[in-house]
Amino acid sequence: MENQIEIYQSPEGIQVSVMLENDTVWLNRQQLALVFDRDIKTIGKHINNVFKEGELDPNSTVAKNAIVQIEAVRTVSREIEYFNLDAILSVGYRVNSKRSTQFRHWATQRQRDYLVKIKIAA
Repeated sequence: MENQIEIYQSPEGIQVSVMLENDTVWLNRQQLALVFDRDIKTIGKHINNVFKEGELDPNSTVAKNAIVQIEAVRTVSREIEYFNLDAILSVGYRVNSKRSTQFRHWATQRQRDYLVKIKIAA
């Protein structure tokens, strides 16, 4: 499947570019913090608990992508972790905020739309 980018916009106007790849949605920690209206440390704590408690396997729910940035006069490469829809929803249920509920509804609808397209094409 070809990578696609979709813009998620909350009812309050918060916008996040969402990567759609391999039949799922992918977000990094910074995007999760924005979507769920929590700081990155809180998001990290929830992610760690999801994996520590065995709810999800990080090998199947985390993808690492290298990004290159120019900082002052040097080029810096960093690996950024992206979390798939399973991990996003698990964190969203743990955060338990209005924004997390809104995002869960949005993501579920995107998945339904996609599955309907596959069924129609078959």
